[in-house]
Amino acid sequence: VYKRQQSLSAEIIKVFDFTEIEFETLKVKKVRGADNKTKYSLGKNENGNFLRSDAENAASGLGKEIKINLSKTPFLNITWKVEKDLSGIIENSKNGHDYAARVFIIKKTGVTPLSNKAMNYVFSSNSDVNTYHPSPFTKKSIDYVLSTTKENLNEWVTVKVNVKDHFKKFHNLDLDEINGVAIMSDTDNSKLSSIAYY
Repeated sequence: VYKRQQSLSAEIIKVFDFTEIEFETLKVKKVRGADNKTKYSLGKNENGNFLRSDAENAASGLGKEIKINLSKTPFLNITWKVEKDLSGIIENSKNGHDYAARVFIIKKTGVTPLSNKAMNYVFSSNSDVNTYHPSPFTKKSIDYVLSTTKENLNEWVTVKVNVKDHFKKFHNLDLDEINGVAIMSDTDNSKLSSIAYY
């Protein structure tokens, strides 16, 4: 997962390395009420390191507290793949609010985690690219589809999005900085199973 600026002197910040050393330091966050934790494992291919997620009626994420200057690096780049998707669920409902792959960008806006604002970039199993809606659990998190298995099932795909613009559009926040990035694959509401790679 990267952030970068679209210019000749682009600054690139690599958020995740997917190394054993980094893996030990990532914060695991299990979703309240979920029966199981998502299983994450490391791998490598010709393009470098990757993270695999296996979610079977499970929901937990891996997060990193990191301050990123959105004025310098407003763009987020994600390369990901969904091998086994969650087709048929209604993703904007509480019973179907699951994604085989998602990347959260978090801005602390208060003293508790519940007061944070987030953009939740998702690899959807059912919706079209560039569709979006508030999470059915909180209006402070917007689900935004960057990839879909309707077009790219079991294929690596790289996407790019302007995070700074999105926080302004969806949260009316003029942000100079975000506070964290998290990865999550979850299937706890639908009770299904998924396999994805980041």
